Amino acid sequence: MRGSQDITSTVPPFPTTPHDAVPPYEPSSQKLAALLYYPVHIPAERIPEPRRSQAQAEKVARDGLGSGSHSMGRTKVLLADDHTLLLEAFKRLLEPEFEVVGAVADGRALLAAARTLKPDVIILDIAMPLLNGLEAARQLQETSLHPKLIFLTMNPDPDMAAEALRVGASGYLLKTSAASELTKAIRDAVHGLKYVTPTVKRELEEVFIEDPRGQKGPRVLSPRQREVLQLLVEGRPMKEVADILNVAPRTVAYHKYKMMADLRLKTTAELILYALKNKILPG
Repeated sequence: MRGSQDITSTVPPFPTTPHDAVPPYEPSSQKLAALLYYPVHIPAERIPEPRRSQAQAEKVARDGLGSGSHSMGRTKVLLADDHTLLLEAFKRLLEPEFEVVGAVADGRALLAAARTLKPDVIILDIAMPLLNGLEAARQLQETSLHPKLIFLTMNPDPDMAAEALRVGASGYLLKTSAASELTKAIRDAVHGLKYVTPTVKRELEEVFIEDPRGQKGPRVLSPRQREVLQLLVEGRPMKEVADILNVAPRTVAYHKYKMMADLRLKTTAELILYALKNKILPG
């Protein structure tokens, strides 16, 4: 006890000026005791960040850690496809890296799920019942949600890919694409990039060279007309179409006959063939 009292009795007074805050190096018991007794304060902004390895740096760049809305958790993904087995396969493929928040089987369920779940990315097919993927995408772009959209389809038509990009898609893949392409497309979409599977991309570039404005189709239908036309193409009677769209049957009849008059068609069969032939709806 006496030895410890002798040491503390020799501790110099607390430094009073910034210049004396860190004393010069002198290997004496008095100075060592002073440094132990009065720890030196290092400002937080001068403390260097831990150095990351190359692999860690690449992971940060890929996952967006440290910046943006995805730094606090995994990217939320919503799946939309009318094939249950595919939905289950996609979920197993993506869940190790992403958070799959839901899966739906038609375009109208997709719109409802997007409003409720607020996903970061939606992976959707083009040909879906009740409301096709392209029309669902158009309607999503009119909301305040603005999720990233990645089309995953069997349709390799470059015109269809061009239309998907026009309605705001961040990616276009085929169901025959490699699994690694889907995960890459999601990462690219989260970081504001677009991804088109290489086989479609080559043909898409040729289409753009032939028609840089990307114009196609003889006539632009209104969103409601496209909804009515799709349900008619699916073989649904007008009363069922009215129930699905929550409108009166006479409203459906008006849109149907208005399209037929504008296009100079005489029967419902001609209207459906016209829609398929001119790719107004995905086949």
